[in-house]
Amino acid sequence: MTTTLSTTTQNAENVVQMHAGPHSAHQDTPTTPTAIVYCEGNFGLPDGKTANGLIRHSEKYEILSVIDSTQAGRDAGEVLDGETNKIPILGSLDDAFAAHLPVPDYFIYGMAPATGMLSATERQIVLDALKRGMNVVNGLHEFLNDDPEFVAAARAGNVAIIDIRKPRPKNDLRLFSGNIDKVTCPRIAVLGTDCAIGKRTTASILTRALIARGINAVMVTTGQTGMMQGSRYGVALDAVPSQFCCGELEATLIDAFTGENPDIIIVEGQGALSHPAFCTSAFILRGSVPDGVILQHAPKRAHRCDFDQMPMPEPKSEISLIEAFCDTKVIGLTINHEDMSDSEISDSILFYQKQLGIPVTDALARPVEQLAEMVLSSFPDLQRKLILSVQ
Repeated sequence: MTTTLSTTTQNAENVVQMHAGPHSAHQDTPTTPTAIVYCEGNFGLPDGKTANGLIRHSEKYEILSVIDSTQAGRDAGEVLDGETNKIPILGSLDDAFAAHLPVPDYFIYGMAPATGMLSATERQIVLDALKRGMNVVNGLHEFLNDDPEFVAAARAGNVAIIDIRKPRPKNDLRLFSGNIDKVTCPRIAVLGTDCAIGKRTTASILTRALIARGINAVMVTTGQTGMMQGSRYGVALDAVPSQFCCGELEATLIDAFTGENPDIIIVEGQGALSHPAFCTSAFILRGSVPDGVILQHAPKRAHRCDFDQMPMPEPKSEISLIEAFCDTKVIGLTINHEDMSDSEISDSILFYQKQLGIPVTDALARPVEQLAEMVLSSFPDLQRKLILSVQ
């Protein structure tokens, strides 16, 4: 199976597999590595999206707990989705060590701050995790393997640092070639009206819902969280030099197509095409050349995340922009129900269906079959293939 993670990430993970620290070096049978996720003051909030995503879905790690002193004592699943999942929220790294024996394999930094950097306090916490014998997974723009203090701490603790966002060496980066036309299955991009609005969650749920229907669906992730969750095909697009973004994504989609022979590819979106702080949506549209787009929107969000001077756009204007920018069609809208009651979700679904004339659902609060049907109804060949496979 082809996996298109960056060369740097692959090498670091190979080191971890060979020797993941003294507490896991002598296991006789392969097990899912264990992890704790650090998300101080942000679990359940937009800047805690990495932790939120790992709690909802992780193929790569067994998540033992979340560290957030502001919600210590609560159940992580209950905080996120109102349903317990028996993953506790603890107050500190000391509490995590007291709760988990043997020592967890990984310490995951589970936040995505706007700065992309560690604070002075967080720096000491990550160093402490290394010294205690845990491998560190870092999704920030700050690459800890480039910092002598972190390198020394990892060496002393006999563990590794995985900088998820670090791209492959520049000589290995790929330019756009136009070979995306050889990917003959439908490509669906899940975009949004803002950052940290649930695009990855919706893309992941959609992929699993299609697979459950018998469709060979593959998800291509474009950010650090999806790669941490265990995506087979992904690139942290916002860390790639802009000249190579479209090419890296195109090549990753081609790898997914040739490696899996899928019926459909779902592409995780980043940022928003209308957002002046981000260019990644433009690269995603250019690099994947999607046959359709699903747009994610949070009706109760008054302003852009981290930009309170910028009002949120309406889906109608974002759809017009996407369809003017790229030769594609927005085939559906999905709701992020933050701060909404169930009745408000229903009202929004009805309102946007009437206004936009496209299917509307909520990936988390409504049956996943509605999300799958949004795609199948737009691509009759998939529907026919599904019927033939059943017969």
